[in-house]
Amino acid sequence: MTETTPDDRRLRVDLLTREYPPEVYGGAGVHVEYLARELRSRADTRVHCFGAPRQPPYAEPGVTAYAEPAPLAGTNAALRTMGVDLEMAAGCAGTDVVHSHTWYANLAGHVAKLLHGVPHVVTVHSLEPLRPWKAEQLGGGYALSSWCERTALEAADAVIAVSAGMMRDLLAAYPSVSPDRVRVVHNGIDTHQYAPDPGTEVLARLGVDPDRPSVTYVGRITRQKGLPYLLRAARLLPPEAQLVLLAGAPDTAEIAAEVEELVAELRSSREGVVWVAEMLPKPEVIQILTHSTVFVCPSVYEPMGIVNLEAMACETAVVATATGGIPEVVADGATGLLVPIAQAADGTGTPLDPDGFVADLAAAINEVLDDPKRAVELGRAGRRRAVEHFSWDSIADRTLTVYREALAPR
Repeated sequence: MTETTPDDRRLRVDLLTREYPPEVYGGAGVHVEYLARELRSRADTRVHCFGAPRQPPYAEPGVTAYAEPAPLAGTNAALRTMGVDLEMAAGCAGTDVVHSHTWYANLAGHVAKLLHGVPHVVTVHSLEPLRPWKAEQLGGGYALSSWCERTALEAADAVIAVSAGMMRDLLAAYPSVSPDRVRVVHNGIDTHQYAPDPGTEVLARLGVDPDRPSVTYVGRITRQKGLPYLLRAARLLPPEAQLVLLAGAPDTAEIAAEVEELVAELRSSREGVVWVAEMLPKPEVIQILTHSTVFVCPSVYEPMGIVNLEAMACETAVVATATGGIPEVVADGATGLLVPIAQAADGTGTPLDPDGFVADLAAAINEVLDDPKRAVELGRAGRRRAVEHFSWDSIADRTLTVYREALAPR
């Protein structure tokens, strides 16, 4: 571990995020949760997040939550977000460096930089230009979210990309961002928390048979995550295989309806389709991952895909799309199988050959299902890789180095 200096301990760092426990629904929220935990032993760490004041057991020193401004009630969601950001920026008075995560908090970081005269570090977990389908969700707010992100990134003192693939996408989407200001710091995994759980009480409650092979998906219902492709691929899986979907929080009514229709179709032709729409506690997800034969990440856009690390840490073989930062996490043929994909260049990530992608996805899943011994070997190798390469301890040290660089005179 990098030695923490006395100057580091006096350093005040303000993390700006939409998500923070218990309101965590994506990889960015997981990242901030564990980064804050590790940084607290290295610096004076404050967290500014969205939502209601945190109550025990989630109340922590130095965490401030901000509700949407009442006068903006009923306005566009992006406008309400910007209102929260302005209050967050005001709350950063006295900090040495601000560190924002996702467009939801980027404006807060940018305004805090200008208002308080401190460096702004941005971690890029995704990019608005590569998620054009969000226009369905945000309407005119998509132009606002894009403006918030672009303004913050172009003015940031340092930018952290969560993968080399994310860095390439960042520099292509925002050519005015200097490569000299960008560093790659991967997402991490708590391998003490995410570890194999031999229990089966959660499976029994949900109706998952631990004696049957199972294919598991964990994620939100968004275009980015590619769930409809997995549901179509499931038509080609052996009848004895269960499909376990921990999938909720649909972005739009349209994709929610599409998923519901595909799940209904599957249930009419096969048994063992288990769909849990609500967010489960981590220990329950860990038990489900542990007993899965294969975890599938069918994303068409994934800067890194922390959920793959979670599955690997639970000793579960992974089948994932070879896109974004996923190949930096899943070692093809060693910890899982990567599914090739040719994608549209319009920012949507849409497969150029959707039927071919679905067929290739099904073939990779079946390859793992057909060889249980190999599935076990892939899972064990995945945990070793998670432990050796993706610890939060090292990620916090590397992030602290970025803060030092941003604070250094130029």
